[in-house]
Amino acid sequence: MEAAAGAWGARFAHVYRRSEGLRGFVLLSPTMAIMLVALAAPMALLALYSFWSQDGYALNTQPTLAQYATSLGRSTYRALFYRSIAISALVTLVTVALAYPMAYFVAFRVERAKFVWLILLTIPFWTSYLLRVFAWKVILGYNGVINSGLMSLGLIHQPLEFLLYNPTAVVVTLAHAWAAFAILPIYVSLEKIDRSLLDAAADLGDGPLRRFLRITLPLSLPGVVGAAVLIFVPTTGDYVTPALVGGADGTMIANVIEVQFDKIGNWPLGAALAMASMAAVGVITLLFVTAVRAAAARIR
Repeated sequence: MEAAAGAWGARFAHVYRRSEGLRGFVLLSPTMAIMLVALAAPMALLALYSFWSQDGYALNTQPTLAQYATSLGRSTYRALFYRSIAISALVTLVTVALAYPMAYFVAFRVERAKFVWLILLTIPFWTSYLLRVFAWKVILGYNGVINSGLMSLGLIHQPLEFLLYNPTAVVVTLAHAWAAFAILPIYVSLEKIDRSLLDAAADLGDGPLRRFLRITLPLSLPGVVGAAVLIFVPTTGDYVTPALVGGADGTMIANVIEVQFDKIGNWPLGAALAMASMAAVGVITLLFVTAVRAAAARIR
C-alpha cells in the first residue's frame, strides 16, 4: 500500500515538474476553490429558486417553468431588458472610444514615468462607486454644477431639466465609473505590440493611418474585446446608477429584479429574471466576441 502511494506520488511529482499547465493549475487551485464555492453556491440557489413559485406568503417548491414564461412573455420585462442592453452597449461603445486614445497615448507617446500615468488613471477608483454616482447627480442636477454655471453666465434663464433622470445621465455616469476598466486592458495590449512591426511597415511605405489600421488596431483587439466585455457585462446588471440618476426612463432590468426580491417578495420571479438576463447577456457576449474575431481575421 505504501509502495503504491509512493509510486503514485513520484509519478505526480514527475508530471508536475514537466507540466507547466499543471503547476499553474495547482497554484490557482485555492483561489479557484474559493471562487467556486462563493459563486457556484449562490448561482445554484438562484437557479433553484427560479424553478419554484410564490403562492402568497408561501413558497411552492414544486418545479415549474411558470416564472420563466412570465419573464419572457411579459412585454414590460422584455422592454426593460432591451433598454438595459441598449444602454450597456452605448456605455461600452462610448467608454472604449474614449479610453483607446488615452491608452494609446500612454503606451506609445509617454516615455518616462509611465507608472505615474497608470496611477493617475486609477484615480477614479480612489473613491467609492456610490460617491462617484452621487457626484454626477450633483453635476447634472436641477441646481447642479452645469445648470448653475450656465445660469451664472447668462446662457440660460431656467435650469435644464433634461440633464438628469434619463438614459443619457445613466450612460454618462456609467462611462465615467468604468473608464479605468477600459483603459488598462487596452493599454496592456498596446504595450505588448512589437514596435519593429511598425518600423517595418513604415520602411515599406505605410503611412501612420495605414500602420494603425493594419497593425496597431488588429493587435490591440484582444484588449479592446476584453475591455468591452468587462464593461458590458456588469453594466447590464447595474442597479445603483439607474436608481440614482436614471429616473423612470432610465430604469433597467436590475431595478425590477431588486423590486421582486426586496419589495414584492416574489423571489422565484426575481431569480428567473436574473437567470434569463444572465443567459441572454452570455449569448450576446459570445456573439460579439465571435464577430470581432472574425472581423480581425478578415483584416489580417
